[in-house]
Amino acid sequence: MRREQLVRAWKAGIVVPEGLIAQGRGEAWDYLFGEGTSAPALVAERVAAAYLLSAKRPVISVNGNVAALAGRDVVQLAKAIPARIEVNLFHRSDDRVRKIVRLLERSGAEDVLGLRPNARIPGLDSKRALSHREGIFAADVVVVPLEDGDRTESLVRMNKTVIAIDLNPLSRTSQRATIPVVDELTRGLRNIEKFVNELKSDPVDAARVRRSYRKDGNLRAVFSFLQWRLDRLRRGSAPRPTRTRERTSKRKA
Repeated sequence: MRREQLVRAWKAGIVVPEGLIAQGRGEAWDYLFGEGTSAPALVAERVAAAYLLSAKRPVISVNGNVAALAGRDVVQLAKAIPARIEVNLFHRSDDRVRKIVRLLERSGAEDVLGLRPNARIPGLDSKRALSHREGIFAADVVVVPLEDGDRTESLVRMNKTVIAIDLNPLSRTSQRATIPVVDELTRGLRNIEKFVNELKSDPVDAARVRRSYRKDGNLRAVFSFLQWRLDRLRRGSAPRPTRTRERTSKRKA
């Protein structure tokens, strides 16, 4: 279903061919994770929610793949926080930005940024450097799903809290982000939204969650989970899909 979504979005001019390649890489990692959310990913998603609630200027960055696969989930998360949404593309054209903005607006987004950037992220030569002063450029916390590693590094150098959603724990994005969420895009966004709604009424718990997070320890737990999964697969006793996957599948259906 996700592949068909991306193909339709490519035909509509929202996704570029490079995005289709990137999706394949992510799917390979998702098979290793059992197509479900691991316990370490849930921890990172809860931490991401706690940081978004403490932010003064939270922003969610959206590219073509994110818009095609999870536009509605992005909008729902942005409203729950609340946060701004900004379209940011490597293969940028004004026409493509307009199409993505319209797609997000059809999902309920308002005042989406991206069409008229008025700032540049330092240290980047590509069009991903283009930004809005009232958006990513001035944000203190940025959610960057399916992100490029170089922009993640640049945003971290600007002293921003960068929340990545990337199934590859070895990617430069996951390694450099402040809070790497190693999970599939739609599961990650929905889980973060769920934790945002849970933590809104308990700022003391949200502060505790932020204080207790250790990125290195969380990534070590991700690798331990992968090692356990591979060992089970090697012995032919891989676990059944998690309930997280089952709920997601039903929602997509």
